Amino acid sequence: MAAERNWPLVLRLGTAQTLAWGSTYYLPALLARPMADGLGLPVSHIWAAFTVALLVSAVLGPLAGRTIDRWGGRPVLMGTSVLFALGLAALSQVQGTVGLVLAWLLIGVAMGSGLYEAAFAALVRLKGTGARASITGITLIAGFASTVGWPLSGWMEAGFGWRGACLGWAGLHLLLGLPLNASIPRASALPEPVRDAPAGPQAAPGEPAAPHPWTAWALSYVFAATWFVSTAMAAHLPTLLVANGATLAGAVAIGALVGPAQVAGRLFEFGLLRRLHPLLAARAAALGHPLGVACWMLFGPVAGPVFALLHGAGNGILTIAKGTLPLVYFGPGGYGQRQGLIMAPSRVAQAFAPLVFGACIERWGSGALWISSALGLSALACLLWLRTAPRR
Repeated sequence: MAAERNWPLVLRLGTAQTLAWGSTYYLPALLARPMADGLGLPVSHIWAAFTVALLVSAVLGPLAGRTIDRWGGRPVLMGTSVLFALGLAALSQVQGTVGLVLAWLLIGVAMGSGLYEAAFAALVRLKGTGARASITGITLIAGFASTVGWPLSGWMEAGFGWRGACLGWAGLHLLLGLPLNASIPRASALPEPVRDAPAGPQAAPGEPAAPHPWTAWALSYVFAATWFVSTAMAAHLPTLLVANGATLAGAVAIGALVGPAQVAGRLFEFGLLRRLHPLLAARAAALGHPLGVACWMLFGPVAGPVFALLHGAGNGILTIAKGTLPLVYFGPGGYGQRQGLIMAPSRVAQAFAPLVFGACIERWGSGALWISSALGLSALACLLWLRTAPRR
C-alpha cells in the first residue's frame, strides 16, 4: 500500500528530474559544437563555461540542502524550475564569451539546487527513513534523461537552431517542470534549521547510532571517485573503444549499452538488493567498473559490450547509493545540508573529469583505464572499511 501511495510523487519528481538533467548535464553533448560555431568560439570555451556551472553547483549544494531541511523541497524545486528557464533563455541570447559564462553561471545555480541531491532531500524531508524505495524510483525514471534529452535536443537544433533548442528547453521547464514540482506535497516548516543529525549517546529515537567520525569523509571520497569515473566514461568511452581497435559504429553501439545497463542495475537494486543493506549493494556496484576494465584488457574490443554492461550497472546502483547511504548512516535530520556537503567534491570531480581523463588518454591511450580502475578499487576499499549501520 505504501508503494501505491508513493508512485504518483515518484513519477512527478522523476519526470521533473529527467527534464532537469536532459536540459543541462546532457545539453553540451549535442549543442556544444553548433553553439561554438554560431558564436565563433572554440568548443573548449563552451565546455569551460559548463565546467564553471558544475563548480557553482558544488558550492551551492549545501545551502540548497539546508533550505530543503528547513522548508521542504517544494519551494526550492519550484524556484529551480524558474532558474533553469531563465538560464536557458539567457543562453539562447548570448553573443560572446561573457554572456556565455554568465548564462551557464545561472544554470549552475539551478543545478546546485535542482538535480538529484535536491530531489533526494525533498523525499527524505517528506518520508524520513522510508525514502529509499522512492529514491530508487526517481533514479529509474531519470535514468532515461540522455535517452530522451539527446534526441530532443538534436530535433530542436535541427529545426530551430541551437538558440531555438535552448528556448524550447526553457519553455518545457515553465510548462512542465514548474507544475510538476509545484505538485509536491508541502512540508511543515521546522522551528529552526536542522544543522546536524543527533550523534553520540544522546541520539534521538529513530536515528541511527553515531557513525565513525570519518564516515562522511569516506562517503565523500567514494562518490567523488566513482562520479569522476562515470563522467570520464560518458565523455570518452567511444574514443577509448576506437583507440583500442573498435570501429566507430561499433563504439557507438557499445556506448549505447551503458544507459540500459544503468537502468537494469537500478531495477536489480529495487527488486533484489533492496532487502540488503545499501552498503553491500554499493560494494558490489563499485566492483563493476574494475571488473569491466579487466575483461577489456584481457580480451580486447570483443569484450567492449561486457565492459559497458558492468560499468553501466555498477554506475546505476551507485547513483542510488548517493542518496541512501547518507540516510542510513546519519538519519533524516539535516539530510539535505549533509548531502550537499558530501556531494560537493563529486561535483568538482565531475567538472574536471573530461579534461583530466582526456589528458590521460592522450598520454597512455587505453592504458588510462588502469587509472579509472584504480579509482574504482580505491572506492571499493573505502566501502569495505565502512561497517553496516543499524537498519531502521
